[in-house]
Amino acid sequence: MVATLFTSLITPPPVATAPAHERFLHLVRLALAGEQFGKLLLSGPVGDEQEVERLTVRLVELRGEPALSFLWRHRTKDVTKNHAPEAGLAEIATLLGARFRNAHLHTAAEEVQFAVSRKGRETLRVTRLDGAADTPAPAAHDKAKQRPLDIAHPVWSALGLTHLVKGEPALVPAMARKWKQINRFVEILSSAVDEAGLQGPVRVADFGSGKGYLTFAVHDWLQSQQLQPRVTGIELRDDMVQLCGGIVDNEGLTGLRFDQGDVRTQAVQPLDVMIALHACDIATDHALHVGLQSGARVIMSSPCCHKELRPQMTLPAVLRPMLQHGIHLGQEAEMVTDSLRALLLESQGYRTQVFEFIALEHTSKNKMILAVKAQGLAAEAMAARRPELLAQIAEIKRFYGLREQRLEQLLAGA
Repeated sequence: MVATLFTSLITPPPVATAPAHERFLHLVRLALAGEQFGKLLLSGPVGDEQEVERLTVRLVELRGEPALSFLWRHRTKDVTKNHAPEAGLAEIATLLGARFRNAHLHTAAEEVQFAVSRKGRETLRVTRLDGAADTPAPAAHDKAKQRPLDIAHPVWSALGLTHLVKGEPALVPAMARKWKQINRFVEILSSAVDEAGLQGPVRVADFGSGKGYLTFAVHDWLQSQQLQPRVTGIELRDDMVQLCGGIVDNEGLTGLRFDQGDVRTQAVQPLDVMIALHACDIATDHALHVGLQSGARVIMSSPCCHKELRPQMTLPAVLRPMLQHGIHLGQEAEMVTDSLRALLLESQGYRTQVFEFIALEHTSKNKMILAVKAQGLAAEAMAARRPELLAQIAEIKRFYGLREQRLEQLLAGA
């Protein structure tokens, strides 16, 4: 059924001298017609009136018919729109190069990358995949929305998140907010892993893992995606390490361990994902530095307890009436701290976002710094911006009279 619908939409193959965008669109059509289509990612938006960051296109099934599902990722929200095959392909054609500079097509047999430089030069690169598996059938969307984690997993009972109600696992009411926070984190991780193009085995370090809620969740999700997790939770408190290690042993989990340690003294080892949630004050900077040194493609941090910059800040005269209040000064110090961290990560070649990852009613520590290592032409563009980013950092420090910031010092080898 899918092949029949899309075969009718195939146009004659473009000649070798045709523009790269025409050849790319033809490959998209071939992938759909041959049931080889995995997903299509459009990034590098041109203009930003609607704060669009990227678009992911997947093949789904709606009421028994194939459709193209467009997930528009904005800075503060996601919007999903479903299109009939012909309309969806027409939409992709209008967006390619005009609204987005980059496109990445994943198929069962190859990966195809399209890019348009700022001067309008188009490039197309096709990479064949060895031993590629068959593309799964379109996902059925006519059903209730599913959480990314399985509430029946026995680790949630061991951690006190679930209990049995009439013989079935159910969420403990008092843990509802925690469960929502965990699932939201996994949704963000899923998007970041997707953007980074990670393939198994995926090596993860979770610094300050605590009771292990997120560490177990990351391991469970990676395993469900066949990404061969190699996850390590690192925690200062020995009782937490023993608790989590006991659950790992009892459930016979592989690819997951918990170690006692401090992020400030960790030996650098290759990582794909670095996580540090609620690392206090400059411990966040040390964690970010470990992520950078380890070559992590994804860095996820939820900072707290911003203390380093506040006593250093010399307030510009125009801001003194606002920042004479302690709460405002604290908020300003927090904003400046995390802005500098984000700029420093960008200067190292990461596409960085700072956003609220869970509503305030669920936790007061709700800020996320998410950094994904740029690749290909995007990496070249970010490298070209490095002098500009360093100048912005220097200007912010000058404006507030800041003498030092820990991540900047660590990157300088101080």
